[in-house]
Amino acid sequence: MGDITRVAGKGELGIGQSIVVELGGQKIAVFNSGDGYYAISDTCTHRGGPLSEGHVEGAVVTCPWHGARFDLRTGNVLTPFGKDLSTYNVVIDGDDIKIQM
Repeated sequence: MGDITRVAGKGELGIGQSIVVELGGQKIAVFNSGDGYYAISDTCTHRGGPLSEGHVEGAVVTCPWHGARFDLRTGNVLTPFGKDLSTYNVVIDGDDIKIQM
């Protein structure tokens, strides 16, 4: 079991919104999809776009640069270009959003 770090409060992240945090030298995008909070690598595997700036619909984020789509729950790429992303365990502790590395 890795370190658990608070990254935000639930009130700071509305539905469809995201934030970027840097933990362990990794840029991680944290999303509120409306049905849960998810954390994935912030860097699109297609062309390096910032996924935290992408459009969120349900549990899918679309890269703002070239439209690669990823499942927030699994990190799986949903388009024929790009590769699967790293995902991180999100822990909700009261009103705190935490990431386990």
